Amino acid sequence: MSNDEFQQVDILLVEDTATDAEMTIRALRRRGLANSLIWVKDGSEALDFLYRTGKFAGVTNGKPKLVLLDVKMPKVDGIEVLRRIRGDEVLRMIPVVMLTSSAEERDVVESYALGANSYIVKPVDTLEFDKVITETGLYWMLVNKVPL
Repeated sequence: MSNDEFQQVDILLVEDTATDAEMTIRALRRRGLANSLIWVKDGSEALDFLYRTGKFAGVTNGKPKLVLLDVKMPKVDGIEVLRRIRGDEVLRMIPVVMLTSSAEERDVVESYALGANSYIVKPVDTLEFDKVITETGLYWMLVNKVPL
């Protein structure tokens, strides 16, 4: 991967289910919010991207402006990725939205305890999913103000 591919990343999408990732990207693209989105398929890849290791070694772009993070994933789950982000001086200010099919109370509580900015359970209905993703993207990318 060349450094040019990653010059500006606004959204890091961490999602192991291809269908959910494609629906998320499609919803964000319709609003012009997916132009600088990177999709990684598990928590291990997310950490590689954030720390510029593995296949992302040498990438020089800045931090993403938003992380959309699934909870239940292989290798490294979303809770651990969130723990690592919030424990890192450089990464801790990045807004992290837990975007997951898990409505388990312990996942919600642990996510907020670790500093998640939001916890959204993915709707099963396709139209509702599209609406929730669109509203989430618009808020976090256009309305919300983050430190530089």
